[in-house]
Amino acid sequence: MQLTQEWDKTFPQSDKVQHQKVTFKNRYGITLVGDLYLPKEVTQASLPALAVSGPYGAVKEQASGLYAQTMAERGYITLAFDPSFTGESGGEPRHISSPEINTEDFSAAVDFLGLQELVDKDRIGVIGICGFGGMSLNAAAADTRIKAVVTTSMYDMSRVMSKGYFDSMTAEERQGALEQMNQQRWEDAKNGEPAFAPQGLPEPSALTGEEPPFVTEYVDYYRTSRGFHPRSINSNGSWTATTALSFMNMPLLSYIGDIAPRPLLLIAGENAHSRYFSEDASKAAGDNAELLILDGLVHVDLYDHPEHIPFARIDKFFSEHLA
Repeated sequence: MQLTQEWDKTFPQSDKVQHQKVTFKNRYGITLVGDLYLPKEVTQASLPALAVSGPYGAVKEQASGLYAQTMAERGYITLAFDPSFTGESGGEPRHISSPEINTEDFSAAVDFLGLQELVDKDRIGVIGICGFGGMSLNAAAADTRIKAVVTTSMYDMSRVMSKGYFDSMTAEERQGALEQMNQQRWEDAKNGEPAFAPQGLPEPSALTGEEPPFVTEYVDYYRTSRGFHPRSINSNGSWTATTALSFMNMPLLSYIGDIAPRPLLLIAGENAHSRYFSEDASKAAGDNAELLILDGLVHVDLYDHPEHIPFARIDKFFSEHLA
């Protein structure tokens, strides 16, 4: 694997942490690549650790890396990783996602962190951003080694793919989508490789003003210098045309209640189009879940704006629950 060694993140490098590129394998034998961040001054031999990933279609050089580096400044050992089939991580074909394998990626990150000499394996939490917020909750439901979970701007990707935004997809539309993707499978099988969907986000200059506000917000993050990264699917590519198939009938959050009594903190912006995912997950999780709605913020404000991301609150949560 040809891994980038120079600093190529969308955020400045901190002089308060140590950083190194690492690799590890998930349960399916796929090699994952991550950035490991450690406090510059390690004052004890057994530190809490956090696995971080997301948003959906992003890479570790974007939001997840910012979260990981910032939490390392606050005394945690952190691992921001590229999910299977994306970024620098392995897996073929490229640019496909799976509710099962991407959930497993979080547990593989826990495997890796728990084997590090400086990590207390009984004090590991996860942070999931956007679509990988749902994956992180799904991982915690089955992986009892995950002691606490924070999500920001959480998406349930299985819900949005199978039901549309705000559950607006009709039965006919669902059947139509399934029919289209299954017909595409014939073409992919004939060609020996998957076709890719059209570029998901337009160039900023192509915006007409008629798009939903959240599309404009995504373009402002992924397709401008603010958050563009060449390895990010949302910045510079697209998912395979049949990616949604595995999400259509495999709901991610069926067992979210099994996370109890381990604590959850679900953070969303007041004006985020995705806010309802966090609200519904909080209700389904029960009394162990805390919902934090931040005044005036939209979905992508929690990607890269340190003045908006409540890092002090996240630190307080993990300090209490990874004690």
